[in-house]
Amino acid sequence: MTDQLRIALAQLNPKVGDLQGNLALARKALADAKAAKADILMFSELFLTGYFPDDLLFKPKFIRDAVEAAQELARETDRSDVTLILPTIWQDSNGLHNAVIVAENGEIVAVRLKRELPNTDVFYEKRYFTAGPLAEPVTIKGVSIGIPICEDIWHQSVCEHLAMRGAEILLCPNGSPYWRNKQHVRKNLVRARTGEDQIPLLYLNQVGGQDELVYDGASFGMEPGDRMVFQGKSFEADFILSTWQRGEKGWTCTQGIVTELTSVDEAPWRACVLGLRDYVHKNGFNHVVLGLSGGIDSAVVAAMAVDAFGPDKVHCIMLPYRYTSEASIKDAKECAELLGVRYDVVSIGDPVDHALEQLAPIFGDRPSDLAEENIQSRMRGVVLMGVSNKLGSMLLTTGNKSEMAVGYATIYGDMNGGYNPLKDMLKMDVYRLAAWRNAHLPGDSLGPSGMVIPQNIIDKAPSAELRPDQKDQDSLPPYPVLDALLTAMIEEEQSVADMVADGFESDLVLRIQRLVNIAEYKRRQAPPGPKLTPKAFGQGRRYPITNGFKDTVVG
Repeated sequence: MTDQLRIALAQLNPKVGDLQGNLALARKALADAKAAKADILMFSELFLTGYFPDDLLFKPKFIRDAVEAAQELARETDRSDVTLILPTIWQDSNGLHNAVIVAENGEIVAVRLKRELPNTDVFYEKRYFTAGPLAEPVTIKGVSIGIPICEDIWHQSVCEHLAMRGAEILLCPNGSPYWRNKQHVRKNLVRARTGEDQIPLLYLNQVGGQDELVYDGASFGMEPGDRMVFQGKSFEADFILSTWQRGEKGWTCTQGIVTELTSVDEAPWRACVLGLRDYVHKNGFNHVVLGLSGGIDSAVVAAMAVDAFGPDKVHCIMLPYRYTSEASIKDAKECAELLGVRYDVVSIGDPVDHALEQLAPIFGDRPSDLAEENIQSRMRGVVLMGVSNKLGSMLLTTGNKSEMAVGYATIYGDMNGGYNPLKDMLKMDVYRLAAWRNAHLPGDSLGPSGMVIPQNIIDKAPSAELRPDQKDQDSLPPYPVLDALLTAMIEEEQSVADMVADGFESDLVLRIQRLVNIAEYKRRQAPPGPKLTPKAFGQGRRYPITNGFKDTVVG
């Protein structure tokens, strides 16, 4: 039995399905743990497979390869004194499990299975896994260690059982995605568990982007009495060491580093940049292209792309038509110069006019409407996709959540692209982040400091510029009103009657509800983007396209 433990947490960025790549990350961490004279090394939830593998878990070959990879890493502990806690999938006679293996001296000495399988929001583990029993602690270096897995600590009974069975410390691997205020939710949860069970809890979270989810890391350790003893980095990989001493009142941390959490103002920007960077790199691209219109959304996406990849990996293209204002042309050029990116101008005048000429016999004498306007947007999409195909750049989409909610976007036009950093960001939040970025240089940024988005872009009224003097508010309510209404309707799932009672005009509520409902088919065809709120379109909010439900009760 020992009275001191040195525990290493590997807050790393695995890639779903990349067993050999994740194994290489694990080997490097194992070597680091050995060099640091750590007694225990733990990885985040389902580290070897990446979180979450989805229907890869229905492939028998993937399961076999994952189990073999775990066994291979376990054997490599024979070359160190480090005990390995490796979360991975495991299969037994009862089925497939979300599990951890404990390995030391080259052998697997224990397997523990996740008890509570989440099946809400973005989690649907019951589709794949069989729940395990209430687990017993594991003895490591003579110390009784409880290993609840992620969702397990959300249920008082799991940690309570481990404590009653003699666990002296809880080590919890997690795959917890970021969304607004999530870090504080986790802290409150762990505060409750340590207070109830009167033993320390070390919370390890993975980091990185995986499709529409972003994992923010921010791992931490807490002792009873609400004492934060270490805090890992936010939105960055980290190797976190802490030293623990047994005393009369149990285990206390004698050495740990508390890193300041990313602020609530910076966190959405960092989440978007990390999600964008990992999506592009993990899918085999290394540079991006986007249309720079002179508007706020494309300017913010361009700045995020530069922060993610550096200016030499970002290509911005202005695509003017006769309705594009001189101010927009000037603003786009200034934005590109501030960011230091390649900037080209490709006029769509002749292609649009030729298309309209060829369509004239079909359109006949019908008055001009959205059909003609959307041809402009779709021509821009054709040009940008052409550049993407020819130069091998991923095309970025630049529409925000407010627009996507009400269908204020052109399918096969400005919705073209491989990834949309603003997909889950309301319009007014885009403005706030633009002002924030001009005043701050985010951590882990490859972009310049100072102003990167011209003030005129922030100040001017938003417009798609698809007809003379067009403004978004010609067909939409002011964005502060629209965003407040969308928050009530989408984030809070309020009824029409509730929204009217809160002061929204009934006609407006019914009109926006209709726009949200009929735009579902567009959103299904939209590219992925980082989840920033609990009710992100796609991951977090799944409504049927064909939907007969209408809430028409206004009072």
